[in-house]
Amino acid sequence: MRTEWVAKRRGQANVSQMHYARQGVITEEMQYVAKRENLPAELIREEVARGRMIIPANINHTNLEPMAIGIASKCKVNANIGASPNSSNLQEEVDKLNLAVKYGADTVMDLSTGGGNLDEIRTAIINASPVPIGTVPVYQALESVHGTIENLTADDFLHIIEKHAQQGVDYQTIHAGILIEHLPLVRNRITGIVSRGGGILARWMLHHHKQNPLYTHFNDIIEIFKRYDVSFSLGDSLRPGCTHDASDEAQLAELKTLGNLTRKAWEHDVQVMVEGPGHVPMDQIEFNVRKQMEECSEAPFYVLGPLVTDIAPGYDHITSAIGAAMAGWYGTAMLCYVTPKEHLGLPNAEDVRNGLIAYKIAAHAADIARHRPGARDRDDELSKARYNFDWNRQFELSLDPERAKEYHDETLPADIYKTAEFCSMCGPKFCPMQTKVDADALTELEKFLAKEPVVQG
Repeated sequence: MRTEWVAKRRGQANVSQMHYARQGVITEEMQYVAKRENLPAELIREEVARGRMIIPANINHTNLEPMAIGIASKCKVNANIGASPNSSNLQEEVDKLNLAVKYGADTVMDLSTGGGNLDEIRTAIINASPVPIGTVPVYQALESVHGTIENLTADDFLHIIEKHAQQGVDYQTIHAGILIEHLPLVRNRITGIVSRGGGILARWMLHHHKQNPLYTHFNDIIEIFKRYDVSFSLGDSLRPGCTHDASDEAQLAELKTLGNLTRKAWEHDVQVMVEGPGHVPMDQIEFNVRKQMEECSEAPFYVLGPLVTDIAPGYDHITSAIGAAMAGWYGTAMLCYVTPKEHLGLPNAEDVRNGLIAYKIAAHAADIARHRPGARDRDDELSKARYNFDWNRQFELSLDPERAKEYHDETLPADIYKTAEFCSMCGPKFCPMQTKVDADALTELEKFLAKEPVVQG
């Protein structure tokens, strides 16, 4: 789709969507997004220009179907995949990508840390993906020095960051906000630093007693991103790993730095979204969203969860979807899914499915709560189908049609039951929705009630 669109931009010093938006140009990507979101193209351009919306669209990812992340657009969902030293290979990762796209992922992050040739795996994922692909370059930088954190150099980081950009990665998590002066602030935490990338950089700084190289070389990263239109996803290295640690001094100190880095990237017309917590009690979620908007000048917020309680290993797709729905309601632009395997192990295909559906529910609920035009149309259509006992239409409108049909057919599998006016819950005689009251009957009743007092008892 995008081959002709990007051909005329190649070789220019800055090819970012923000750069064109600030010049008053509505790109083909902006027009495509406007149609997908049912919003005016000029509004899309304005939101991208001011930094409240990003369109992650690397010029080397030409099979991408452009999408937007921002408060003016629908709430989005990211799915994480990736090979590890213990599991997975190239085909398994492509299969995970296809599964994630099937169940509605708006973007996919490749978090591969080993288990195969990472460059080949990433290239295969990008070539197969119609949705934006994100990465965490710190992971491959560490692999390039055979896992010895202390041996990493700024050039190692920059080399991997540019390699990912050249391959077509649309956004990269850059852990530039964790500073050496922030590290003592985690002393009173229960879970310390839980970000893998943040932990790598913390160990590097503790060993060398030097500032975070991603922070000191942030301008170099900006120059790379300008050439390929890679968006920053500024990593929250000090996100809370439990509800006890939420909204603490360490988290908020890093957030302030992320705000400064956001504005620095904007000075060069480079797109930015900001990553957020983590584990946050329900009563602190609104504060966290508002604080991010304040510190980061309304750059799109991208949160993991947040998990609202810590006592449900195996069910954290539920504990986090509760927080995700609330965060989306308060203005978070994208939700990173959590699977039932969070804190326990590498997710399998069924975990990906359960995590994604939980988060599609959360994002959709947030869109309804924010009164986005048309957000409830599908709900209303499904409700009509339910009232009319149109089972096949119910399945079709479901977020997971296969699961809905599977559950219905466990007890009533025959085709005749696809038109039956009951399910196995109430049976054929007691379904309340069989009580059909037509308009004429209601009109007669209203006339009666207007004349006759209702006898109680």
